[in-house]
Amino acid sequence: MQTVVLGTSGTTPQDVIAVARHGARVELSEGAVAALAASRAVVDALAAKPEPVYGVSTGFGALATRHIDHELRTQLQRNIVRSHAAGMGPRVEREVVRALMFLRLKTVASGRTGVRPEVARTMADVLNAGITPVVHEYGSLGCSGDLAPLSHCALALMGEGDAEGPDGTVKPAGELLAAAGIEPVVLREKEGLALLNGTDGMLGMLIMALADLDTLYKSADVTAALSLEALLGTEKVLEPELHAIRPHPGQAASAANMLAVLKGSGLTGHFQAGEAPRVQDAYSIRCAPQVAGAGRDTMAHALLVAERELAAAVDNPVVLSTGEVRSNGNFHGAPVAYVLDFLAIAAADLGSIAERRTDRLLDKNRSHGLPPFLADDAGVDSGLMIAQYTQAALVSEMKRLAVPASADSIPSSAMQEDHVSMGWSAARKLRTAVGNLARIIAVELYAATRGIELRHGLTPAPASRAAIDALRAAGVEGPGPDRFLAPDLAAADAFVREGRLVAAVEPVTGPLA
Repeated sequence: MQTVVLGTSGTTPQDVIAVARHGARVELSEGAVAALAASRAVVDALAAKPEPVYGVSTGFGALATRHIDHELRTQLQRNIVRSHAAGMGPRVEREVVRALMFLRLKTVASGRTGVRPEVARTMADVLNAGITPVVHEYGSLGCSGDLAPLSHCALALMGEGDAEGPDGTVKPAGELLAAAGIEPVVLREKEGLALLNGTDGMLGMLIMALADLDTLYKSADVTAALSLEALLGTEKVLEPELHAIRPHPGQAASAANMLAVLKGSGLTGHFQAGEAPRVQDAYSIRCAPQVAGAGRDTMAHALLVAERELAAAVDNPVVLSTGEVRSNGNFHGAPVAYVLDFLAIAAADLGSIAERRTDRLLDKNRSHGLPPFLADDAGVDSGLMIAQYTQAALVSEMKRLAVPASADSIPSSAMQEDHVSMGWSAARKLRTAVGNLARIIAVELYAATRGIELRHGLTPAPASRAAIDALRAAGVEGPGPDRFLAPDLAAADAFVREGRLVAAVEPVTGPLA
């Protein structure tokens, strides 16, 4: 099993994926343990002084004006976790919660939070034991960070609340800790607040969305190329010199991917008998690299934001290298929230252009000789008519999901927290959008491969043939009379989502960009 070692300088997207999705073990470096002890010594010294220090010897948020006596501080830390664990709604996915916990531990390990080493070790132990706190859909405003979701995780560290065990059964967290031989933590000054105050949930979902979108954008380049073949389009618009004069890197990468898939095709530039030569293909074909490329460039910007956030220590207050404890606003989720929303907009547009290509494949007036709805016996058979309806419904939903969450703010904490990011909401809707995008691409794949196979006597590109053969081997049937379509579409969705479409063509094309 892979082991991820956390030091004081952050982590990588690959490590987040390894822990969240693949159960990698987590360890703390010696440097992290030393930094934890040093920052804790600063907090202990401040806690012993009579002057109030926010988060150490005061209340929180709008209640920060009250100085808390020594004998009440353990109760204060316990109470903030209990009271902030106020989420509602369905459970959040296991991988999201694991990312949330790991990223909070990443900040704790920085030595900027004042948390004791033993608390950090317990956080790692819970992850390594496969214990996943129950976190709910609603409760985060994205400022101060993902408070309610992180509170449910901290509650489990205390042996309270519910959690999912390694076997998938939900039980009281105390029982699961005991079964794993983990002692619940008793939180001291500042520790309760430090476990709650970060952008970890929205950041974890951003990183996983970027990983998924990397696969989906490559898949969309493949399906766009397949649609171009099925529609007897021209590949000349993909030539590198045309994209060099508008030097967006994502556009050039998408065009190169499509050109690689189409190499050796006997369908491109072919004309049906009696049909006038086409000077230009429709925008949904000709402009595919421009649209997908813009999305790729948006992903590159989002990854830059994610990498900066992964190197950050997000907490309030923080322990500086000078030994000072300072309040700040670094917990505000705006940088992450914006890119989550940008990605949802780009994904909606990619889904939209894919649906337009599918519709063109099914329309006998625009498909250049393909049968209506790619049906076997049009009129008796409906072909893929309703598959496109489903795709259209998904596109419509994608457009609604593209409405930015970060454009909203709702005041909280008696107007102390009077502007919030809504980044958690942006992340949740992006997860839905990513799932829908995979389905939309799968419908285009289903239609385009059928369209190619209906071009009797014409030979597709070797990469296209490889994609079709792999799809058929996955149980997705080719042209023929009407049948129950939902299982085929579900299998095509899994084929795209799991990266098998990309894997099918890359032995022919080489690695796609």
